[in-house]
Amino acid sequence: MKKRYQVLLVLSILSTVTFLDRIAISTAGERISKDLGLSPVQWGWVLGMFTLAYGLFEIPTGLLGDRLGAKRLLIRVVLWWSFFTVLTGFSTGFVMLLAVRFLFGIGEAGAYPNISIALSKWLPAFERGKGQALIWAASRIGAGLTPILVIPIQQKYGWQMSFYILGGVGLLWVIFWIFWYKEEPSEAKDISKEELNFILENRQLSDHSPKQSVWKILNHPNLWILFLMYYCYAAGAYFFQSWMPKYLQQGRGISEENMKFIASAPFILGAVGCFLGGILSDYTVKKYGKKWGRRIVPMIGLSLSGICLITASLSQNDTLAVVLLSLGLATMDVTAPVAWAVAMDIGGKQSGTVSGAMNSAGLIGAYINTVSFGYLATTFGYYFPVLMIGGLLILGSILWLKIDATHQVSVQSE
Repeated sequence: MKKRYQVLLVLSILSTVTFLDRIAISTAGERISKDLGLSPVQWGWVLGMFTLAYGLFEIPTGLLGDRLGAKRLLIRVVLWWSFFTVLTGFSTGFVMLLAVRFLFGIGEAGAYPNISIALSKWLPAFERGKGQALIWAASRIGAGLTPILVIPIQQKYGWQMSFYILGGVGLLWVIFWIFWYKEEPSEAKDISKEELNFILENRQLSDHSPKQSVWKILNHPNLWILFLMYYCYAAGAYFFQSWMPKYLQQGRGISEENMKFIASAPFILGAVGCFLGGILSDYTVKKYGKKWGRRIVPMIGLSLSGICLITASLSQNDTLAVVLLSLGLATMDVTAPVAWAVAMDIGGKQSGTVSGAMNSAGLIGAYINTVSFGYLATTFGYYFPVLMIGGLLILGSILWLKIDATHQVSVQSE
């Protein structure tokens, strides 16, 4: 296997671990709520603490990664969130759980911006869509595995044990990363000269362009449309990551035992969507150019996803609703690798900063949606917030008409 694909594989494993740790609390939500006596509104705040911290620290961790390198940042953030994954299992009440999940979110905020930094150095520009596709497909595989792994553990040993085990997995990844990864392809001893030259000639990092301050970057008008689109996308993505298990159990009466596979199905199809999204995006870029090539796939995907979620929310048939939710996540997730590839395209040498800013904008949507979901479900029923999320996804598809991946911030004229 070529060295750049080895790097991609190791980062994909991290992406899987990231979502195992992230989704575990949603999978264990019913047991935690009963054990700690939490209402749906309180549970919404617990889930919201993660997204709040994630959003607040996304840009800082992206900036630090741009300056210090992905190797050092990923060592620190994975150790940090693994510690607080373990500490989640020691939580004894609402306030402690809020604090622990906020601190957990600070660590996870550094994952994907720094994965993008590593990919921007190790992958040629025309492979980034596929690279991000594998990263995001791996995240969905992690999310899909979570109910299958966590539910049996919590049934036999209690919900706390699942967090202890998952925290240990993160530690093992860090140990490997410390001794194996090299920041630059030229530092790796086991890379061929042909592959090294191929990477350096095609990665298009604008090495001779001056770096801009974060404020100049954020003044780029193209980015604000990207941010708003990702806000809409993340509102949908975080429904699946946070509230879907509760929605299926409380809103549709599905048992915990059946949840093992029913809650996994949307994420497995989501992995397919992520993978296809990156591949199709790279194909359309070659066929139609970067401007329209990056637009076509997510426009179609978000439109179909919005229709699926709206229909699922109104359906009285539980089986049909689960099928529609699964298709909704699959079609929605074609957007994820494309959006992150666009952030790399636009960001150039500052891809960590741009990726972090984009994800922060998305996490504002995730935070608002996650916290308000409990209030809306209590007031109007569980169908209503899902209906609203479907509308946001359709809005996100329209916004892609204004996103231009050819306008790079680091080479803009002053």
